[in-house]
Amino acid sequence: MSGRVAAVLVGLEGVGIAALVVWQIVEILRGDTDSLASALALIVLSLVGAAAVIAFAVAVWRGLSWGRSGGIVTQLLILAVALGAVTGAFAAPGIALALAVPAVVVLVLLILAVRDAGRTARRDGEGGPDERPRGAASR
Repeated sequence: MSGRVAAVLVGLEGVGIAALVVWQIVEILRGDTDSLASALALIVLSLVGAAAVIAFAVAVWRGLSWGRSGGIVTQLLILAVALGAVTGAFAAPGIALALAVPAVVVLVLLILAVRDAGRTARRDGEGGPDERPRGAASR
């Protein structure tokens, strides 16, 4: 259950990044950029990030471990951005809070999903090659 909720929330984060791409394109069209090359590079990187986060969401939905791992890394990166938003000369505690609270919630849900997947794997006997029953031949 926690994995499905986490998948939806990670997917919403991916959609949020995609919305930032749209905003970036609008700002370029309005002429609100100092360097077109830098703005285009940021758009490409944001698109790659959105695609990755959405792929993590799909993988978490399907119960794949790489999606949970990627989702956890994503939440840690969001928390790092939130920390940066709350410090420095242009600190914005409201933005930091708006970033940090959902990231912590999703992080907890992903960790719970990892725990649930581990329990299921142990129950179903789907351990790795190091978890063979005693006396079983190795290939």
